[in-house]
Amino acid sequence: MTINWFPGHMNRARKEIAAAIEKVDVVIELIDARLPVSSRNPLLGKLSEDKPILTLFTKSDLADPAVTRAWLDAWPEPRPMALVMSEQKSVRRVPARCRELAPHRGGPGRTLRTLVVGIPNVGKSTLINSLTGRKIAKVGDRPAVTRRAQRVELDHDLSIFDSPGVLWPKLDDQEGARRLAASGAIGENAFELIDVAGWAVCFVATQYRAELVARYKLGDEVEKILARTSTDPADSSRAVELLEAVGRKRGALRSGGHVDLDRAADLFLRDLRAAKVGAISYERPSDDSSSSSS
Repeated sequence: MTINWFPGHMNRARKEIAAAIEKVDVVIELIDARLPVSSRNPLLGKLSEDKPILTLFTKSDLADPAVTRAWLDAWPEPRPMALVMSEQKSVRRVPARCRELAPHRGGPGRTLRTLVVGIPNVGKSTLINSLTGRKIAKVGDRPAVTRRAQRVELDHDLSIFDSPGVLWPKLDDQEGARRLAASGAIGENAFELIDVAGWAVCFVATQYRAELVARYKLGDEVEKILARTSTDPADSSRAVELLEAVGRKRGALRSGGHVDLDRAADLFLRDLRAAKVGAISYERPSDDSSSSSS
């Protein structure tokens, strides 16, 4: 099944963002630290034109810290900021960085106007609430919670325009689409649960094997599965066997002791998104498909 998700409200949101960018001084771009390339919206570069962009790596507490450091070092200037949304010290640095990028704004009658943009479920509303210290924006653990744009006065000379999460209309890179789906950025009606969970468990088994084994107490079972199954993406046997191993340990069983593969897939993705499997990054600067250019 080809993953393609562009709900109707996103068309409206794209138009709202295009109109809002014309009126702001700094664009605050939120991208998922676990997948910095796949979670960047390629439309932003076209929409923002010559506006300064402050890039924030959100969910950095869920990402592999060594990989995040490598991304920060490889990223072009201005250097991004890696945020942990629950830490006020981390979030409080954002307004100061915005002022550095637009030193001509701020002060009486010169409000510094900012716009927060990013794909669904990347943490825009959480950032707004953390900056204001109030629950102004609706927060959820699923994509497309924010449906309409809103303006928030953060300080006497700084305002924030919050926008709905916008993906691009066609997800040409299906590998990137699977990363997005695994991270929780795409609605579950747009992809096959077993397909995405199978891709994710194979990735983790290859790149973070120790974490997978430790979380589900799999012993040498993962090694055996990897040894006897193919790496060919068209062959689903590896994904199925790994999900079955996880399902048995998580109690995802039907009558007769058979693994309920749909339930195992759902449980694994939930564990993965909550970092219960470990701090995992899906993309590295050294990956052939990864590039920090917009």
